[in-house]
Amino acid sequence: MASKKPLNITDGSRSVPMTIILLAWPVFIEQVFSTLVSFADTAMVGALGKEATASISISNAPIFLLNGIIMALGVGLTTMVAHAVGAKDHDRVRHLMRHAFLAILYIGVPISILVASLSRMIPLWMGAGPDILDMAARYNLIVSAGRVFMLVSMVLNSAFRGYGDTKTPMILNIIMNVINVVGNFMLINKTRPITVLGLTFIMPGAGWGVEGAAAATALGMSVSGILALVIAFKKSNTYRISLKGRGALLPDKELTRQIFKISLPAMLERIFMSSSGILVSSSLATLGTASIAANSLYSSAESLSFMPAFAFQTAITTLTGQSLGAKKPELAQKFLKWTLIMGTVVMALTTVGLYVFADPLIGIFTPDQGVIALAAKCLRIMAVIQIPQMIAWTLGGMLRGAGDTKSGFYITAATNWGIRTLFAILLVRVLHMDLVAYCYVIDVEIMVRLLLMYLRYKSGKWKTIMDKK
Repeated sequence: MASKKPLNITDGSRSVPMTIILLAWPVFIEQVFSTLVSFADTAMVGALGKEATASISISNAPIFLLNGIIMALGVGLTTMVAHAVGAKDHDRVRHLMRHAFLAILYIGVPISILVASLSRMIPLWMGAGPDILDMAARYNLIVSAGRVFMLVSMVLNSAFRGYGDTKTPMILNIIMNVINVVGNFMLINKTRPITVLGLTFIMPGAGWGVEGAAAATALGMSVSGILALVIAFKKSNTYRISLKGRGALLPDKELTRQIFKISLPAMLERIFMSSSGILVSSSLATLGTASIAANSLYSSAESLSFMPAFAFQTAITTLTGQSLGAKKPELAQKFLKWTLIMGTVVMALTTVGLYVFADPLIGIFTPDQGVIALAAKCLRIMAVIQIPQMIAWTLGGMLRGAGDTKSGFYITAATNWGIRTLFAILLVRVLHMDLVAYCYVIDVEIMVRLLLMYLRYKSGKWKTIMDKK
């Protein structure tokens, strides 16, 4: 799965658009597959009742926050690996790959143990009632058996993307999700008759309910993580991890400092976004059940547009990192130009789709006509901002690839808290306005974020950030 030869995307052997496509399409497929599986996963668990759904989702926010630490480390690894590949410093790439493994060992394992030890306390702190507390605790504990392997995948996939291999993360993600869905199908439900194309047969099942969903999730995480480790240590991998020699399990202080210097702002960015989301959600919750449902549903429908935008963002991060590592900032600008052109075309189609088909898209998730009307109105407001949002994401991805994670943190924190959170509280709690008003706030926040990202890009300071690390 992983590339046997170094994939240096700055050598000019391919056209710029083709290079972007080669990096972006696996990320796009990965996102599409993950989204579809998430919908199926939610439906299968939802069939068990609202208590089952609540027991699984109640712990998400704090666990996602802890996972964000590893994701932030992944940002630093992607950037530094890309720079080293662009500079053709293969020994440095191998050192970074070894440090990716050490990050799992010294940070990922303790996080996994912490989550397992707090399997009951986390849902209790989040306000789980007695009707779901035991179920939530069992779910968390079982999933914890595979959590460390999920963190393995997150870290190593970040490193793989840094040296231009986006196919391996895609394949590992698909394997994990297929195991999850098949496992859910076999473990959640009891043995029952199934009818397919008019043929009825007996489908065996464990009937474990929520515990079955947890076991399927843990199994998928474990297989994906183990495969990632096999690929990372495989001899045919040019950048294979080696733990031979004295001190192989000890991190290099200077390299670790550089990784954390890039990763820390990304970590703080995620913390600020998560805390902002908690405050916004609590404010929107005062609008009533219909608004809560509409907010959730239009967000789910809009998430379809995030897939191509995230693919372009991921591609430009690697492209920028390798270009600057090769001391070719003009090439990074050329990649940005073509990424924005291609992204604009794709997101223009997405804008039309979301706007025209807003009602039927929301109707997939609920039959409630009142909720459909409100959510569709919100979705149309969000549809018109898709191109600016993609541009902001892409500029952010470029700055990240340049190692300029501080600017991304400052801009995201300022706009999330200074516009989205502040005005959500003001409009909803003080002025008693509705969900539609909040959607306009999001549009404004995205435009301001785009402007600030563009000004940072135009300053040109991103070209030399890594030289100072």
